[in-house]
Amino acid sequence: MAEILVAPTQDGHFTVTVREGSSESEHAVTASEDDLRRLGGGYESPEAFVRACFEFLLEREPRESILRSFDVSVIGRYFPEFESTIVRS
Repeated sequence: MAEILVAPTQDGHFTVTVREGSSESEHAVTASEDDLRRLGGGYESPEAFVRACFEFLLEREPRESILRSFDVSVIGRYFPEFESTIVRS
């Protein structure tokens, strides 16, 4: 299982490090206030929401296939089930 470390860099911007064994990748991720409220409102923090987004992605593709820089809103373009899966009530 991959270790996912999420660090906020400024409002709506995060650096995500994914470690698997001795290798790791770093990703710059953004999330709009609207997406954080609409999709991530059920999580204890924006960081927990971004971590859940990476868990979702890693269940569907290898770490090396995840874009190095992206906004969470694009995940649904690749995986139509994203929004219905990620929302917590």
